[in-house]
Amino acid sequence: MNPTILVKQLLLEEISAECFQPFGQLITPTADDKPYDATDAQLMLHNGTPRFYIMRLYQRGRKFHKITRHRQCTQCLGSLEGKDWWMAVAPACEREQPAIDEIKVFRIPGNCFIKLELGTWHAGPYFEHDFADFYNLELSDTNEVDHFTHDFRESHNLEFEIVDRSLKPYSIFRKK
Repeated sequence: MNPTILVKQLLLEEISAECFQPFGQLITPTADDKPYDATDAQLMLHNGTPRFYIMRLYQRGRKFHKITRHRQCTQCLGSLEGKDWWMAVAPACEREQPAIDEIKVFRIPGNCFIKLELGTWHAGPYFEHDFADFYNLELSDTNEVDHFTHDFRESHNLEFEIVDRSLKPYSIFRKK
């Protein structure tokens, strides 16, 4: 007999530089002649060969149960074609899993990108489109040597569901 899987709803939040700061940076358009400063992506890519590529992802719904972190590099993600998208994040920590109550989900407009801090837990990108192309800046071997994943379905019989703020959730936890 399989145990009941609980579903925790996470309300989608609008991203801002201030609210995203515990997880990384929100990078928005600036004038071309602006000098380099702290509002530019503060990258950590010295532990290997940087890899900058376009990845095509297909719509995966609004549920997830795995969350990942990278400790050797920062990661930058942004959508192409102006498509909005969502990313679940939790602050970097020394534990083998993030605290459930620290996981947040942000809506990211298609005219900016995010830089994840070293060790930031993340799940996504998620989106409503049939597919979306994303540019991704990380190290060439990030997914082989710096990809630590926690599975909440295995550890807590738990999944997360992204819920739009305009929809009132009927329960924080519900049975699947």
